[in-house]
Amino acid sequence: MEPATELLAPSLVYAWAQPTALQAAQPAAQSSMRDSAQLPAPSSAESTGAAISDGIESLFHPLVSAFSDAHTWAFENLVQPLLFLSGSMHLAEEAFLGTELALVGTLQIIVFVALLRPLEALTPAEPRSDHAAIRTDIIYTFLTRLGLLPLLFFFILLPLEGLLDSVLHSAGLIRPTLETLIPPLALHPLAAFFCYLAVLDLIGYWIHRAQHRFAWWWALHAVHHSQRQLTFWSDTRNHVADELLVALLTALAVRLIGVPPGQFIVLTAAVAMIEHLSHANTRLHFGRLGERLLVSPRFHRWHHAIGDGHEGTYRGINFAVLLPLWDRLFRTADFRAGTPPTGIRDQLDGADYGQGWWAQQWLGFERMWHALAAHPAK
Repeated sequence: MEPATELLAPSLVYAWAQPTALQAAQPAAQSSMRDSAQLPAPSSAESTGAAISDGIESLFHPLVSAFSDAHTWAFENLVQPLLFLSGSMHLAEEAFLGTELALVGTLQIIVFVALLRPLEALTPAEPRSDHAAIRTDIIYTFLTRLGLLPLLFFFILLPLEGLLDSVLHSAGLIRPTLETLIPPLALHPLAAFFCYLAVLDLIGYWIHRAQHRFAWWWALHAVHHSQRQLTFWSDTRNHVADELLVALLTALAVRLIGVPPGQFIVLTAAVAMIEHLSHANTRLHFGRLGERLLVSPRFHRWHHAIGDGHEGTYRGINFAVLLPLWDRLFRTADFRAGTPPTGIRDQLDGADYGQGWWAQQWLGFERMWHALAAHPAK
C-alpha cells in the first residue's frame, strides 16, 4: 500500500513554522519599495527585534521537523493500514489531522508527568490523600488529550467552521487577521503567535466569567471546581457539555480573528502546559512581579478555593487562564498568599458531585436541567 501522506494537507505544527508564499515574497518586495524610496528603511530597533525573532524561530525548526517525521510515520504505519482495511480511506485527511492531535496529546502528557509530578512531590500545597479522585482526573486527561477533544473537533467543530466560512463568503465578508491589521507580523510568526495568544487569552477570560455567571453553565462547570484534591491532572476535569461549549466558542473566535491553523494547534499546546501547571498541587509562586505577569499555581488555587472560587460580587476571583492582566483590568484579581482548601462550599454540607467519570457527568446534566427549569434566563 502506497502512503497517502503526499496527498494530504501538511502537518499543522510543521505549517506553523513555515513562512507562507506571501510572507516569503514580502521581504523582497519591501526591499524593492525601499530602494524606490517608497518605504523608510527599518530602524535599528526593528532590525534587532526581527533578528531576535528569527533566531528564536530557528531554534524550533529541528523540533518541528522531528515532530513532522514522527507524525508521518505514525499515520503511514499505524493509522493508514486501519483505514485501508476498514474501507475508510475517504477519511484519510481527517485521520491525518487526528493522528497529529493524538501525537501532540501524547507528548503533552509525557511532559506534564515528567515536569509537574516531581514539582508536586518537592513542594506540595497539601498531602495527596484522595487517590481515587486523582485517578478519575487521570481518566479525564487521557480522554481529553487523546480522544474526546479530537472526536469533538472532527464531528462537530469542523462542519460548523465550514458553515461559518460559507456564510461569511456568501456575505462577501473577509475575516481580518492580525497579520493584515499589523503587516510586520506576517514576517515574524513567533511575534504573531504571542499576539494571538494574548487575544485568545482575553476571550478565554470572558468565557470563564460566563461559566460562573450563568446558573445553568455553572451547573456544568462545577464538575471542574468540585475537586477537593487539586493536582496537575485536574485541569482536564470538565463536563463534556462544558468542554464542548467552550470549544465551540473558542473555535468561533479563532475563525473570526483568523488564527492560522498551524498557529492554533501550537497555541493550544502552550495554553495546556500553563493550565496544567496552574492546577498543580504545589506551593510554587512567581514572586511579586511574576505573579502579575503569568498565572501561577498559587494565584489559580485561590480561584478554586472554597468560598472564594464562586462567590462574591463577580462570582469568583482569578479567572485568567494565562495573564493576570485581565483580572487586574476587570477587578477580579486576588494576589493573596497561602494554600486554601479547594472545592465548593456546599460540599461541606454533603452535596454530591459524583465519584467517577460517569457519575460526575450525569449529575452535571441533572444540575443543568434543574437550573434551566428554575431560572431559564440566568
